[in-house]
Amino acid sequence: MKVNVSVQGRFHAFDLAKQLKKYNVLNKLITTYPKFKVKEWGLDSNEIVSELYLEIINRYKNRIPFISDDRINELVKIKHAKNSAKYVSEANIMIGWSGSSLETIIEAKKQGKIFILERGSSHYSYQMNILKEENKNFQQNYIMWQKELLEYELADYISIPSSFVKRSFIEYGVPEEKLLVNPYGVDLSEFKQIDKKDDVFRIVYAGGLTFQKGSHYLLQAFDELALENCELWHLGSINDEMKPYIEKYKNSNVKFLGHKPQKELYRYYSQGSVFVMPSIQDGFGMVILQAMACGLPLICTTNTGGDDLITKDGEEGFVIPIRDVEALKEKILYMYNNQDICKEMGEKAKQRVLKGFTWDNYGDRYYENLKNIISNKKEKHDN
Repeated sequence: MKVNVSVQGRFHAFDLAKQLKKYNVLNKLITTYPKFKVKEWGLDSNEIVSELYLEIINRYKNRIPFISDDRINELVKIKHAKNSAKYVSEANIMIGWSGSSLETIIEAKKQGKIFILERGSSHYSYQMNILKEENKNFQQNYIMWQKELLEYELADYISIPSSFVKRSFIEYGVPEEKLLVNPYGVDLSEFKQIDKKDDVFRIVYAGGLTFQKGSHYLLQAFDELALENCELWHLGSINDEMKPYIEKYKNSNVKFLGHKPQKELYRYYSQGSVFVMPSIQDGFGMVILQAMACGLPLICTTNTGGDDLITKDGEEGFVIPIRDVEALKEKILYMYNNQDICKEMGEKAKQRVLKGFTWDNYGDRYYENLKNIISNKKEKHDN
């Protein structure tokens, strides 16, 4: 078995490639990142195809005159997929990211190779429709939408990270047997709990402050609770669409700490009391695993993948409906009023991650999927 992994950017592709190399099945990782960066994941130079020029074009597209950012983004995706198609003959399984794989899938089908599409979010139609509900000004790219739907149709399998994503694909008519559910992992060497330095009850959220992440509902809930000796920490970028809500719920106990390097995040998580993920749509928030590994219990919506991590409501945390500010306030208040129980839940959350949600666990599950796929193909051929 030989496998190619193709990705525009990084996502979790480098972690996947590292796992496939461990099983001696990786042929090539094709990425827009430079080779020196990819080598940090333990890959050799001959295992990496770098399209660095595409990464540069994409990052500086706003400086290119007479052509829209969307059009440049579309052209970069097409070029990446065509480049990846050149390596189809070297492997019997291709893995590529949704939105930038169509031309590779077409070539794989011509050559009778297996193609697995990686999709980290919900079904594209579900995602677009729910975001339009949330934000009437949300701009939809119908060309990319239709292209992604064609990828779903042509791919042999779609690898997805959560039961929530699976539900969304089935809702939009994708056969269940085509879906491979495999939750992502966390690097335990980077995410570890250290001592908390004070007695402030601290709610932590990491990720972009956007409509998609449900950030406005968290700001509202925190403002309405008005708890003493309590802070809300946000780690990440702030989208312009959230600025009216920041002004509306202005509060000196809300700390916007900005983007932090991944290797420093554990320091911030460890100063928290609970991690909140209020997303409207999030296929699988990897920050959830990171925070849980640092001993934080979880409050998340049904649309985050977090319900796959909580064995029972109130065990490692709580799962609430999307857009439900009252439910969010209720769960935060429960943890605030029961801080010993909150700490116990955080310890259970950490143990939950340690026993099944490392990158090695992810790689083991992925390799088993690949073996089953090869076996099924052989069985069909023999019959």
